[in-house]
Amino acid sequence: MKFQLKKESLLKGIQTVQNVTSGRSTLPILSNVLIETLKNNVRLVGTDLDIGVICTIDANITEEGSVTIPGKKFGDIVRDLPNSEIHFSAKKNSIVTIECEKSFFRIMGLPKDEFPKLPELRDKETLTIDQAILKEMLRMTSFAICHDEARYVLNGIYMVAENGKIHLAATDGRRLAVVSRELSMPKGLQKKVIISVKAVNELNRLLEDTGSVKVALDDNHIIFSLNDTVIISRLIEGEFPNYEGVIPKESKERIKIDREKFLASCKRVSLLTTQEAQSVRVDLIKGKMIISANVPDVGEAREEIEIDYKGGDMSIGFNPNYLIDVLKNLNNQEVNFELTDAEKPGVIRDEDYVYVVLPMQLT
Repeated sequence: MKFQLKKESLLKGIQTVQNVTSGRSTLPILSNVLIETLKNNVRLVGTDLDIGVICTIDANITEEGSVTIPGKKFGDIVRDLPNSEIHFSAKKNSIVTIECEKSFFRIMGLPKDEFPKLPELRDKETLTIDQAILKEMLRMTSFAICHDEARYVLNGIYMVAENGKIHLAATDGRRLAVVSRELSMPKGLQKKVIISVKAVNELNRLLEDTGSVKVALDDNHIIFSLNDTVIISRLIEGEFPNYEGVIPKESKERIKIDREKFLASCKRVSLLTTQEAQSVRVDLIKGKMIISANVPDVGEAREEIEIDYKGGDMSIGFNPNYLIDVLKNLNNQEVNFELTDAEKPGVIRDEDYVYVVLPMQLT
């Protein structure tokens, strides 16, 4: 196996796949990256068995073949090589040689047949969506994913594709984020799957603002094909909760508020919260919203925002981080913040987005 290519191309490919290689696995092969030739390309593959990433890069192939080598070590070497052409070769005994100008490295590898084979979803119906749209939808929901492994069906994003629309939903039981977009899709297509947080993290890292992504599914896997990169992930088995049932149909009060001011105020007041006292108090009185925290042995903070509010006085407690998370991921100049009473959830709602956050007890 022999090929030559530019350092920047190889480094970009390694960085694309290296994230999913597992250095702590009981299977040493999972810490390796598979390198194989395809006509005028080199294909790099990394996997931890739950998720796999494939990156195809242009190269000058002089001898076909395949090998696997330790991903981290490979990445470290290529990163520090001169910005010049790299000559890569592998012998039948899986010994790899890397040369660049006057630099020379020899690494012990492992043969391809020990590397896990990733599934291929051929002849499956696919969805095509703009990368920028999917990137935005993930940004608006992924922060609400649950990270408690005991609640495994919540450890990802629920994707529903039906009736010309795609919906993404994420919840950790204390808040819920749902976003919808219209999408051209095959007639009669209806899919409901839970995408793992690992796949979501890779998508957040690799999606760009241009181009499209093709999505293919079977009962156990989902494949995202974007540019020269493919992400293959196991789906989470189980039934996602009926999230539509917890979204309030309407709220007593609906306040329009400047998003940046609301975000900045929540951030400042949250500085005085502690692990034991996590909530901030939101008071609505005519013409203004007051956000405050009063923590014994720590101190007191108070922010006042002018709003167009003519209803009765109301007080409600929230974890400020749950407000900060949504406000920093929206682009709107103003948000619609809906409240009913101290016992009912707060809602931020837009035409194709809804965020529900449970209140906290005021102390």
